Amino acid sequence: MLGLRKTISSLFSRNSIDESLYESLEESLLLADVGVNATQQLMTELRAAVKKEKISDAQDLKQLLSRLVSKQLSYLAPESNPLVQLNSQNHPEVWLIVGVNGAGKTTSIGKICRILQTQGKKVILAAGDTFRAAAREQLQTWGDKNQVAVINQSTGDAATVAHDAVGAAIARDMDVLVIDTAGRLATQAHLMEELKKVKRVIGKVMPSAPHQVILVLDGNTGQNGIAQVKAFHEALGLTGLVITKMDGTAKGGVLCAIAETFKSSPNAPKILALGMGEGIDHLSTFDPDKFSKELVQD
Repeated sequence: MLGLRKTISSLFSRNSIDESLYESLEESLLLADVGVNATQQLMTELRAAVKKEKISDAQDLKQLLSRLVSKQLSYLAPESNPLVQLNSQNHPEVWLIVGVNGAGKTTSIGKICRILQTQGKKVILAAGDTFRAAAREQLQTWGDKNQVAVINQSTGDAATVAHDAVGAAIARDMDVLVIDTAGRLATQAHLMEELKKVKRVIGKVMPSAPHQVILVLDGNTGQNGIAQVKAFHEALGLTGLVITKMDGTAKGGVLCAIAETFKSSPNAPKILALGMGEGIDHLSTFDPDKFSKELVQD
């Protein structure tokens, strides 16, 4: 995101709005992973608004672009973000966290847990990554930091862990159960089937669950992020997205590309939060206006 911000901001130091500026801006958006469709949409709306509003100053163009990006991202902004305020009749609320290897699922779970606790919710975690002992240990570390219990098994498959975790959350009168899963590529059919099984098993224990199916997406993924969202959404019916690693070199434009891709879908997963660092409090709930200003302006 920092790279996109610096690149775009430098363009608005020009004295006038001309075709050269438009071309440079379009190129910068494409290089920042905004994607062809989203970039074309933004540029079409930008040119039309400049003409309609008779804008001639490059700084005013910056403000206009920020508004258009915010409008584009609003398609994926939740009307009611459970990370801002969880209002649920489900007890417990069950959250299933999925994503590819290295996206930051387990770390994001630790941060999600902290946010829910600040709302006064009783949270329990489940170590559903049964492939890697290190992943279970990492989740336990986050559980210790948040002082919450972690359902952990050294044997058994992910579905068994999920089954037992839902039962434990009900028995212990928890408000929220957050279930970690092993990282997997969307192209690994047998592993995607395992996730579907986990979801089915959860539903058998608690018919309304899982109540949130959240994909953790690496902000550095670029246009491949669209394919990930599509594949996981088709398989599991995603409800939310958490975009990680947005504090460093992540370009951020992929959010616009995802928004443009899913803007016509009534059941599109919403962006719940952005990972802005490794610390336990470094998860920011998503705000299109704030994000667009940070993306475009200094």
